[in-house]
Amino acid sequence: MKVKWIGHACFAITGSDGTVVVTDPYEPGGFGGAVGYGPVPVQPDIVTVSHGHEDHGYVQGLRGKPIIVKEGGASQAKGIQFDLHKSFHDTGRGAERGSNSIICFTVDGVRVCHLGDLGHELDAATADAIGDVDVLLVPVGGFFTIDAATATSVVETLNPRVVVPMHYKTDKCGFPIDTVDPFIKGKPNVERTGSTEFDVEKDSLPQQTKIVVLEPAA
Repeated sequence: MKVKWIGHACFAITGSDGTVVVTDPYEPGGFGGAVGYGPVPVQPDIVTVSHGHEDHGYVQGLRGKPIIVKEGGASQAKGIQFDLHKSFHDTGRGAERGSNSIICFTVDGVRVCHLGDLGHELDAATADAIGDVDVLLVPVGGFFTIDAATATSVVETLNPRVVVPMHYKTDKCGFPIDTVDPFIKGKPNVERTGSTEFDVEKDSLPQQTKIVVLEPAA
């Protein structure tokens, strides 16, 4: 399985059979230019949407006619089961920014969990429902989502094998959020790859949680 960071909360997960799952596609130039990433450069078979904001649910900008997995939508596509867990975009149970779907799925035996725009700590019931996680895609920038400290707590709760930070300040993101640095500061087993992607195999997952920092592809 290949994990490629397109930018913001958008990833392309490609299975060994060539199936491409794209998560949370953004609108290039959205929010008055704050979303500075370019068009999503891959054609997905499946797209997952954690919530409908334009920096996470811009499905109409994708190439092809992907199957859409979102709240109230498909839960199975191309032989992949998608589990959606309700959460919120803020600490007020959605009063400020609405609801958010945590979306989990398995590709090539590797369990992926995309937290979307999670805005709060995970309760025990949700963590239990999510279950084992191999690759956790976690927002760390704060302000609109959980910040570095809360993201660290969520990682400790879910205890994934690989953590990939997302939704943080880069040269192409104009939102008033933090960079990745507060999240990775002082943590062991951090790899700044200098690359947009990496390969994951079930049999070679690290025993100790590893943080993989990618470069945006768009």
